[in-house]
Amino acid sequence: MTADFSVLMSLYYKEKPEYVEACFQSLLNQTVKAAEWVIVEDGPLTDEMYTLLDRYQKQYPKLIRRVKLNDNQGLGLALREGIPNCRFELIARMDTDDIALKNRFEKQLQEFEKNPSLDICGSQILEFEDTPDRIVAKRSVPTEHADIIQFQKKRDAFNHMSVMYKKAAVLKAGNYCSCPLMEDTYLWVRMIQSGAVCKNIPDSLVYVRIGHDMYERRGGWEYFLKYRAGRRKVLETGYITYVDYLHTIIVQLIVALMPSKVRGWIYKKKLHN
Repeated sequence: MTADFSVLMSLYYKEKPEYVEACFQSLLNQTVKAAEWVIVEDGPLTDEMYTLLDRYQKQYPKLIRRVKLNDNQGLGLALREGIPNCRFELIARMDTDDIALKNRFEKQLQEFEKNPSLDICGSQILEFEDTPDRIVAKRSVPTEHADIIQFQKKRDAFNHMSVMYKKAAVLKAGNYCSCPLMEDTYLWVRMIQSGAVCKNIPDSLVYVRIGHDMYERRGGWEYFLKYRAGRRKVLETGYITYVDYLHTIIVQLIVALMPSKVRGWIYKKKLHN
């Protein structure tokens, strides 16, 4: 069964073709399939990736739409280009190294059917290493609108790769903007401020691949400076107070300067459920 919605993805040169293929297969195996995939090529890709994309486009010519950017823009600006290229009002985000559970889209579409006012619907996620049977953490987020509003002041109330949203609501909020590390955070805040109706499904609908070096990348002084700049942009929206801002950057500073192994434990056991 196919429904009228788009899947929005972004690819850049560091992606691994085997991970992308696993992602694509999970989209093809959905109980309710998308009518189109919009794939933003964020700058030049590898020959292997072009070969993979060409093969899928040849096999599914009506399904795949490619948006090619001359230079690497980063995730936020790549998705900003992708949103207007989606033909349908409902858009599902997907990261190209993750795997969607087969009933993901069916469950999200049911929520939009039940509540026509709904603007964004995400889910819980399961984080894995190597293969989906090696689950190392679950990231749980609040499910109801009021709780999402409060949670978003301290941490992201949506798992970005799990969301389905209305194109009009994203554009009303100003679309994705450049905000390193926080393109999604900055968008959620502006969507909430513009009146978006929010929900998260209590089920985990996406297996999220985490690399062995992920916790290392989330540390160090440079990472903290980017994080602080992103939180400053959120502060400037007026959505959070200066106390909220201080609390989050102090916590992040402590976590960023920890040894990688300790940081990994914190993320898995304390920052995730």
